[in-house]
Amino acid sequence: MPIGPARMPLMDHLGELRRRLTIVVVSVLVTAIVVYAATPTLIDIMIDPIRSALPEGSSLTVLTVLGGFTIRFKVALFFGLIIAAPIVIWEIMGFFLPALTERERRWVVPTVAAMVILFLLGMLFCYLVIQNAAVGWMIDQSTEFAAVIADAEDYLNIMMLLEIGFGVAFQLPLVIFYLSILHIVPYKVFREQWRYVYVGLMILSGVVTPDASPVTMILMFAALIALYEVALAVARYILIARDGKASLKWTREDYERHEEEKYEEDLSKQ
Repeated sequence: MPIGPARMPLMDHLGELRRRLTIVVVSVLVTAIVVYAATPTLIDIMIDPIRSALPEGSSLTVLTVLGGFTIRFKVALFFGLIIAAPIVIWEIMGFFLPALTERERRWVVPTVAAMVILFLLGMLFCYLVIQNAAVGWMIDQSTEFAAVIADAEDYLNIMMLLEIGFGVAFQLPLVIFYLSILHIVPYKVFREQWRYVYVGLMILSGVVTPDASPVTMILMFAALIALYEVALAVARYILIARDGKASLKWTREDYERHEEEKYEEDLSKQ
């Protein structure tokens, strides 16, 4: 990953951003084109968790002439994004890398790996746990007064949105982790203000989930709380191992002072 200078004119920053966005878009599109031929199999895999939730005796239905192509193209883009996720995340990290110190840059590769793994875990959690419960609940709201037609585009749109929503939401541990270890938000604030954080996670659960299903929101909320606590536990371990137990109470100013002292100490040894 080429690293640009930390300070550049605005137009150079915009040029760098355009270059990286171009790589992201081309990567996703090329992957989607390759994946397009396999979309019937991929769609069959996608709907497997919700088969039992579909109205009895029904199967997915395409309602328009262009519906099949539209659905396959959307699914190809969806899987293109998943497959190209490492490149997408790598380019995003590369754009922000010049703003980091040498010590902070050591975290880049582990961060990219963690982001990809968490994104895939979020999607897997949605696939195995959320989709059947969420789609079943939504269908049940209609069965008492109307016949439900299993419109393929509608079903797959909801499923893809849920998958992406959970994949993005599962990035929360990384956000919490870095806010903590860089002391942007001190660890002690996260620990002391946990009630407000939980309320925020509840609101986030409602915003991220594309449906109005309370089942989805509750499961998302429970997952986010678990991820939040795991992220803080890992951050606590890293902080104590790196800077001692006193660092759990540091502010951002304390951290910057510590970094300056360590930098000067390293210079004196050279």
